[in-house]
Amino acid sequence: MAEPTREQLLARIAELEQRAGSRAKGSLEFRVGEKGGVSVYGLGRFPVTLYYEQWIRLLDVADGLRAFLEENKSRLKLKAKQ
Repeated sequence: MAEPTREQLLARIAELEQRAGSRAKGSLEFRVGEKGGVSVYGLGRFPVTLYYEQWIRLLDVADGLRAFLEENKSRLKLKAKQ
């Protein structure tokens, strides 16, 4: 197979940069990993990965978690909105 030309490489770089920039800042993305875990991208530097049962347990207590966060908001570190 022939080596790509400089123009082809630059076109590929431009395509990848556009694709990477197309995701809205602050949006979340979900993916299923090789081992069957569901990963959430976009919360921080690294994805959060849990298995199905863990996600269900977390969702079952979502109201309690929300209440806990509100009760302890004064003690939590909050990011300034940009």
